[in-house]
Order: sequence, then structure tokens, then C-alpha cells
Amino acid sequence: MASDSMKMRGHNVPLKTAEDTIAEADHEGLQRSGSNQDEMFLARAGKKQQMNRNFGFIATVAFSSTLLATWEGLSSSFQAGLNNGGPVSLVYGLILSFSGTMAMSASLAEMASILPIAGAQYHWTAQFAPKGWSAFASWMQGWITVFAWQATVSSVTFLVATQVQGLVILNYDSYTPERWHGTMLMWALMALAFLVNTIGIKLLPHVESLAGVCHVLFFFALLIPLVYLSPQSTPEFVFTKFLNEGGWHSNGISWCVGLLTVTFPFIGYDGVVHMSKFNSILAYCAQPTPMVHRLSQGRTGEEVSNAPTTVPRSMVLTVFINGILAFGWLIALLFSVGDYKEALDSPTGYPIIEVFHSATKSRAGATAMMSAILVVTFATDFAILASTSRLTWAFARDNGLPFSKFFAHINPTFKIPIRAICLVTIVTILLSLINIASTTAFNAVLSLATLALNISYLIPVILFFMKRVRKEPIPFGPFSLGPWGFYINLFAIVYTIFICIFLPFPPDQPVTKVNMNYASPVFGAVLVFALVDWFVRGKRLFVGPLREVAEDEIR
Repeated sequence: MASDSMKMRGHNVPLKTAEDTIAEADHEGLQRSGSNQDEMFLARAGKKQQMNRNFGFIATVAFSSTLLATWEGLSSSFQAGLNNGGPVSLVYGLILSFSGTMAMSASLAEMASILPIAGAQYHWTAQFAPKGWSAFASWMQGWITVFAWQATVSSVTFLVATQVQGLVILNYDSYTPERWHGTMLMWALMALAFLVNTIGIKLLPHVESLAGVCHVLFFFALLIPLVYLSPQSTPEFVFTKFLNEGGWHSNGISWCVGLLTVTFPFIGYDGVVHMSKFNSILAYCAQPTPMVHRLSQGRTGEEVSNAPTTVPRSMVLTVFINGILAFGWLIALLFSVGDYKEALDSPTGYPIIEVFHSATKSRAGATAMMSAILVVTFATDFAILASTSRLTWAFARDNGLPFSKFFAHINPTFKIPIRAICLVTIVTILLSLINIASTTAFNAVLSLATLALNISYLIPVILFFMKRVRKEPIPFGPFSLGPWGFYINLFAIVYTIFICIFLPFPPDQPVTKVNMNYASPVFGAVLVFALVDWFVRGKRLFVGPLREVAEDEIR
């Protein structure tokens, strides 16, 4: 950890407690409303106002809802659960996933109310890790979180690109699909997402608000014709049918492996936090002290207004809305699936396309229905690129990445981290090359993103839970779980550990190099690289979240 003072821009800046910071703000009469108060409080907390606030509460909920897009994601990953566990794994697994994600999102929301900053998990880890381990813990957490979000960008872009390719397969019998076609589609999609996130940044909140409306409207627009036109399955099939098409000797393991379908759509609800940038001096205190509720009086997020209240409420509300939509969509989908073997063997690669085709008996009808899902999913790609770039920027500005100074740059014209956006885009393009060599290997990115993000959620919640167990003082923000926090944290921890055990499992038995799930080896390689980089570079340069503002600059 840092010493009692840190030299920043030629100044020795003493580290003060949160109460000292707030007391100074009171003394100087910082009772103004609006952006001036926000900027002054950020300065007192050691951070500069660098990005514009483009997201209010409605835009924030729409942003996070389209980023999560559970019923659309469920459609894309339908095959995994149908193959392992079948309807039983999907229905009851979704109930488990929904309840576990609600507990985890509420636990993270409580921390977001304390510290709604773009770095999110790695800042929270620095805040709540034991003294002496804060810098190392936040370093490893930073690498895990940045990598997890990078994998999420790649997986969502891959899904959109290959679903477009699936529609081409459906509509053109003469078309011969090649893996490199999907890769080229990924490049085109990333180029458009890059443009929206840079020169079109002012439009992003409006695009996400519109996508949020479509997220709900398209749900009903597709649900009604799907249920009305499809051959109906029996209730026994939907609620009691078990399938073990993966060849597992144990039905219990098969059920657990099938949870990928119902856990993948629920990752990413922390994305809205990465769009906020509020940094508290608490991250640097060896023994944090409670913060007063003035944190909620101003707009303390740099891209989200009133972040200590807006961000946590958006996280929980997003999971709740998406969970209800996902469950309704799943039940309708299972009642309308028709011949599930025909759906699993669809030449398009996606059972959902075959389900739509079977329902409408029309290629044009199936294309129109699938296009509605693609519109929202592609908007999700915009949101995920935005969130990942802010997280990458936040980690770089704290010297967490190689060439951190370069990637921590904020474009003075657009007030956004364009270099970080470029980095995420380039890495996604490079990862898309894997698809040319092996689609199976790239499919592991889905489970890799789910595994890595859930581990990034787990670490700070465990640290926060331990503070509750030890009855240490916690600087709660305006959003608090109160006496239920202990039990909600505990359930979230148990649930996340359980699903993380089975996410790296291969989908089929026996295991070969073709169907192997490479999530564990790839994730392990990232951890090894982060550990080596810690001893080579991080131990000398990284002290955890940094202060940017010297005292004379504040005044």
C-alpha cells in the first residue's frame, strides 16, 4: 500500500480520512447543487472531473437493461441447457440463477452506493481487503475484471455475427458457410460499435434508451406470435422432462453443466458502475471510517447523475426486470420448441432460429423475428464496449496495465477514453481470429466470460462479508441492505461458488481436444500473466487507486 503521503505532480499529498474530506467541504460551505458541487467533491476525494455526465436514471436503467438483455441472451445460449438437463435444467436452473443473481447484484449495489466508480470491483477490493494486501488484491482483481469484460465483448460480438450468418444459411440454400465469414462479420460489427462509442457518443444514451424500449416491446411482439403459431409442448415436457444429450454418467452433473444457458444472460449487470466515476478517499485509508449521507446529495458520477443512488438502484432493478422477462420467455419458448432434436440439429447453429422457422413456416417470418433479437443484442454490444473501455481506462489510470499512461488518456474534444476504446476493439478483433481456427475453442469464450465475471463479483463480496462477520465499521452509502445484508451476502457467495465449479465443464462426454472447454486453462493463463506482471512491474508501480489532485489544485 501507499505510504502516508504520495507525491503527485510534484506535490506531497497527505492521505486524509473520508471524515476529514467531508469536514473540509462543510467548512467551505459546499452546499451548492449541480455539477460544481460534484466536481469539488471529486477533487476533495482525490479525483478530477474528466468525463461528461450523459446518463440520468432512465437512461441508466435502459443502458443496463439492454446490456444485460437476458431473454435475448437466453435465446442465443438455449442450446447448452437444452442439451444438458433439458427443460428441467432450464426452468429450475433459471429460478436458481435469478435468485442468486438478485442476491449478488444487491450485494454489489451496496458497495456501488459507497464507491460508484468506473473501476468498480477492483476499487472495492482495494477498499475492503485486509491491510497490507490491498494493492496486490486490487491488482489481481483488476486484471480479472478487465479480462472478464473483454471476454464478454468478444462473446456478444461473436453471437451477433454468427446469428447473422445463421440467417444467411436459413435464407440461401446455395450459401456455403465458412468460419472466416463469421470473423469478418465480427470486424464489421466492432467497427460500427467503435464509431457509435466515439464520434457518436452523444447519441449513445438515446440509442440505449431506444434499445431499452425495444427490449420490452420486442419481448411481447415475439412472444405472442411464437405461442400462437407454434405446436404446443405438454406441461409435462416443460416442467418435468430431463435430457442428457451430453453423455454424462450422472444426471446431476448434466443438470449443472446446463446452467450455462441460464447464467450467461445474467452477467454484466455491473456495467452501469463502469460508466460512473466517483472515487472516494476511503480507497486509500488503512482503516475506513463511516461516510455521511452527503454522498447522495450531489451528482457524484462523472457519466451517471447522482451515482450513489442511481447506480445501485439501476443494478437491482435491471436484474429484477430482466429476470421476469427471461422466465416468461423461457416458459413460452419451451412450450413452443416443437421437435427439440430438430432444433438442436439446426444447420444455422442456433436452435432459436429453427424454433422461429417451425412456428412461422416461413423463412421471412423467422428472419424478421430473429432480427428483432439481433437489434437489441447489437445495442448490447454498444453498451458493453462502452463499459469495458471505461473499466480499462480506470485500471490504466491507476497504472494497472502496460503502457498505462497512454491508455489512461481522455480525449479533450469528446471527453471520453478513445484510446481505451481502441484497445478493447483491437483485442476483440484479434480474439475473433480464433473462430477461423476452431469454433469450438471460441465458444468457450461464453463460459469464460461467465466464469471470469462471476469470480470478479465474488472477491469483493467475500471481503465485504468478512467485514460484516468481524463487525468492523462499514461506510454505507444511501443504498444499504440493513440487517438482511449478512444473509444476502452469504447466499450470493454460496451460489456463485457453486456455479463457478461447473462453468468450466465441457458440454459433452467423452472429452476430446475438439469439445474441450478451454475456459479454465485460458483463465488460469491470465492469472499467471497477472501474477508475473505484478513482480515485474506492478510491485514497483501499482499502489492501488491513485489520487490525481494535489491540495493546491483543489483550492
